[in-house]
Amino acid sequence: MLPHNATAVIARNEVWTGKAASEPYECGWAREAIVFLRALDTPRGIGRTKARIEISPDGIRWVPSGTTLALPARRDQITLARLAHFGNWLRIAADLPKGASVKILATIHLKA
Repeated sequence: MLPHNATAVIARNEVWTGKAASEPYECGWAREAIVFLRALDTPRGIGRTKARIEISPDGIRWVPSGTTLALPARRDQITLARLAHFGNWLRIAADLPKGASVKILATIHLKA
C-alpha cells in the first residue's frame, strides 16, 4: 500500500519583514513533514536570521517547536527542515531585523 502524501503552499510571493508568519496548516493526519523555504527575490539584510517551526493545538495560539531553519540568503536558494511529532497545526514564523526583507515561497510536504 502506498503512503498518503500531500503538498501545501502556505506562503507564496509574500514579502516577510519584521514579525512574519505563514498561513497555518492542519496536518494532524501526517506522521512526518518537510518544510521548504525558497527566496523568490534577492533577500535584503537578513544576515543569518533563522525561521522557526511553530505548532498549535488549535491553529490560533502558537508555540515554537524547537526546530529552526535558515532563511534563504540569496534568490532561488531553498532551505528545509524535517519534522516529526508536530501535533495538528504547523506554520513557519520569523523575526527579521529592522530593514530586512525576503520574498518567500513556503511549502509543507506531508506523508501519512
